Amino acid sequence: MSAAQGSGAPARRVVVTGIGPVTPLAIGAKHFQVAQMEGRSAIRPITRFDASQLPVRIAGEVDLPEDLAPDRRTERITDRATQLACAAAELALRDSALDLAAEDRDRIGVVIGSGVGGGGSTEENLRAAYEKGGYRGLSARFIPATMVNSSAAWIGIKYGLTGPSSASVTACASAADSLVAAHQMITSGEADVVLAGGTDAPVIESVLGGFAKMRALSTRNDEPERASRPFSADRDGFVLGEGAAVLVLEEAGHAAARGAVPLAEFSGYGRSSDAYHITAPRPDGSGAAKAVTAALRFSGLAPKDVSLINAHGTATSFNDAGEAAALHLALGEAAGRIPVTATKSLTGHTLGASGAIEAVSAVQSIVHRVVPPTANLDTPDAALGLDVVGAGGREAAVDTVLSNSFAFGGHNVALVFRRLK
Repeated sequence: MSAAQGSGAPARRVVVTGIGPVTPLAIGAKHFQVAQMEGRSAIRPITRFDASQLPVRIAGEVDLPEDLAPDRRTERITDRATQLACAAAELALRDSALDLAAEDRDRIGVVIGSGVGGGGSTEENLRAAYEKGGYRGLSARFIPATMVNSSAAWIGIKYGLTGPSSASVTACASAADSLVAAHQMITSGEADVVLAGGTDAPVIESVLGGFAKMRALSTRNDEPERASRPFSADRDGFVLGEGAAVLVLEEAGHAAARGAVPLAEFSGYGRSSDAYHITAPRPDGSGAAKAVTAALRFSGLAPKDVSLINAHGTATSFNDAGEAAALHLALGEAAGRIPVTATKSLTGHTLGASGAIEAVSAVQSIVHRVVPPTANLDTPDAALGLDVVGAGGREAAVDTVLSNSFAFGGHNVALVFRRLK
């Protein structure tokens, strides 16, 4: 039986030594933690394009500070998703205090997932092609800017990282799948350090319009800060957001040898497929429950050992109900007692970046012993039977966090982070 099937913790333990969140809520570990606990939503009217003719005109947008913004040349030849990813990688490296000059860069990998990839560049080029009669409207940078692996490639190029490099593409589970891939690289001995996470810049007309056509998005245009309402009885859909997050994952012995103080251990994961519907989860939650059960088994934990659940929590009725059902199936009576938080209530749904942003939140809950609030939980959906933490958050002895990512296509990924012992 492989470790991924639940044979127990591998000999090479994986720890988190740096985090780099780039979100609509805040940028950088310190600011992100403070903003989470304040519980203020980052959703605002869209400014990146004219959304006045669309039924949905709100989203979470990122304002990169000057020291993290791309130079003019890089801005011309890369998609915004890659720019956000590079900013997140820089923050994560700073946070980890990893001295690349002293490292064997053949032993440092990169895995950056994305759901949409270079969607903005795709939209821009196709619009130009249409307006200019086809081929003449296309940019020579069209293909490299839109490749989903561009973010991983650019981070490798920027820092000269010559270890294994890849990109996971599983819709909203992309970042979580990237963390799994990084975990496997380290536990297999293929790498000692991996920069892992996700990025997406989906606040563009085609993506927003597509989700609006599906009636998946909230239409609270007049009160954007109140639009994202996971697990609330009056939720009406999710809210798009752009963002990225990168975590520096490191083999525990390697971290100790360089004197790093880990933030937490990435102790295990579980994955499954619903094999049910391209956009809807299994109503009984059985597919997602398998991922949660596998993650706990991998980590050698029982349901009672979980201190906090960082939920996928999108604020669609199908997802919230399906996730609640999955938690009750996998955790039994403990499901109603474990605190639950939903980061997307604050940042919006950043698609392929969300699993990494939520992993950052999970790690910070362990470090600071707090549960961030779920915004807009005015009327909790009592039928779900969950202890969703609302305004003000909660102080708690958070030692183990279960972080869920469930995606269109039925891709389910559950991650477990623990206080290092």
